[in-house]
Amino acid sequence: MSFELLQPDSLPGALKALAQHGDEAKVLAGGTAIVLMLQQKLIAPTVLVSVGRIPDLAYIRSEPDGIHVGPLTTLRDMERSLVIQTHFPLLAQASGEVGNIRVRNQATLGGNLAEADYASDPPTALLALGTQVTATSLRGERTIPLEDFLIGFYTTDLEPDELITDVFIPASAPGSRTTYLKYRSRSSEDRPCACVAAIAAFEAETCTDLRVAVGAASEVPQRLPAVENLARGQALTDELIGEIAAGYADNIDTLEDIRGSAWYRTQMIRIHVVRALEELRNGRR
Repeated sequence: MSFELLQPDSLPGALKALAQHGDEAKVLAGGTAIVLMLQQKLIAPTVLVSVGRIPDLAYIRSEPDGIHVGPLTTLRDMERSLVIQTHFPLLAQASGEVGNIRVRNQATLGGNLAEADYASDPPTALLALGTQVTATSLRGERTIPLEDFLIGFYTTDLEPDELITDVFIPASAPGSRTTYLKYRSRSSEDRPCACVAAIAAFEAETCTDLRVAVGAASEVPQRLPAVENLARGQALTDELIGEIAAGYADNIDTLEDIRGSAWYRTQMIRIHVVRALEELRNGRR
């Protein structure tokens, strides 16, 4: 394993290095994923660009329309943030489900999203929350909805010369109820076999908005707006919850790995969407 390690101390310096080396370079943030990939020879970059010395890329900033989270913010900081716990408990919950505390103290939000691991907790919660990613290069910056940012297995819309510089999570409707359910088929520290992030707003017993994201069961976490729309203007009865769960189970092309077969994952989607919607109906905050 041989590569050149660059450690720029400014954002322009990092962007210049990425522009210069292109596909030959990989970005190193917390290192919890890329170090394993290097050890297992899944990647072989000639240049590693470490962004850990760049100031001002770790922050959680509240704005009237939502929050901005810096790419070097650790998952542990997101788990413990009072701002996130108060306004986005779903994200705090999902961040706290990743691996163990040692991993969460090191892993960063930007690295987690850039890796695009299909069996990861935060992207599913962030998709349900309507997250947008800012990607920056020497050519400028662009804002990408998370559903367009995550393309497939370990694949994102990032260009080789781009770096994630901000993650924006828009405010949810006041009084929204949220939940995150992670199903593990093996150890307590394992990645999910399937996971469900759900958000709902209500007026009395009527659901006015519903967002459900299912992760770890296919190449990328998925929302199904046509299925979500079944709930709008309706009470979440057992029959309607079953219909929505069936819509997700029937329309997600599940994958097979050591955590479960495609058939098994389909059943877990159905079960956990039901459980998530029952929690929202019954008042889960």
